[in-house]
Amino acid sequence: MELIIVKNYEEISKKASEIVIDLLTKQPDAKLGLATGSSPIGLYQCLIEAYQHKQISFKQATSFNLDEYVGISRNHPQSYFSFMNEHLFKHIDIDIEHVHLPENDVTRIDSIAKEYNKLLKKNPIDLQILGIGSNGHIGFNEPGTPFGNETFVVKLDEQTRLDNSRFFGSIDEVPTYAITMGIKNIMRAKHIVLLASGKEKSEAVYQMLYGEVTQDLPASILQLHPHCTVIIDELAASLLP
Repeated sequence: MELIIVKNYEEISKKASEIVIDLLTKQPDAKLGLATGSSPIGLYQCLIEAYQHKQISFKQATSFNLDEYVGISRNHPQSYFSFMNEHLFKHIDIDIEHVHLPENDVTRIDSIAKEYNKLLKKNPIDLQILGIGSNGHIGFNEPGTPFGNETFVVKLDEQTRLDNSRFFGSIDEVPTYAITMGIKNIMRAKHIVLLASGKEKSEAVYQMLYGEVTQDLPASILQLHPHCTVIIDELAASLLP
């Protein structure tokens, strides 16, 4: 595991973007695993700027998102489909046919999970972007999730719902369920880049890097990945030795 500590969030975003830009320059048809939440927004802005300056193109690239809420429509402003469109897709030249997010139709959610899992197996991800929750989750793999899980429907941890309530009017509006890549899917990526910023992530970051590998802190499994880069700022690194 490679650890990179930078000064602030802006430097996290810039450093992560350099990794993505390098990949797309060498491999224009790369398969990208993308994340939502506050951690990757700066990265996506850097990638938009690189595209606008003609440094990179996404025309041949394919994307696969980690997760999506269940129980709200794709058109809901807080759906991850809307998030990705707002923060990345509508600003770049990616082919919409190459964009993949789990569907969230509650009437067929189990079959959707199986279909997305098959899609991921056919398309090994070259670079997976991750954030980390304050409880150590990656994707929506909450504490206690078996490491062997593939794409599945998860009941969200109350801490996760509380953390995400800032994007909604209240915690009551935050969906209770989501569909997510499992840890097994995430670990198949050739390269994983995890971003973490702020003091509220410092305990999870410490446990991820130095704690035991345990399902109680899902991100700890990344200690076993052959090519994982962790990029954090000084606040997120504040508990590190």
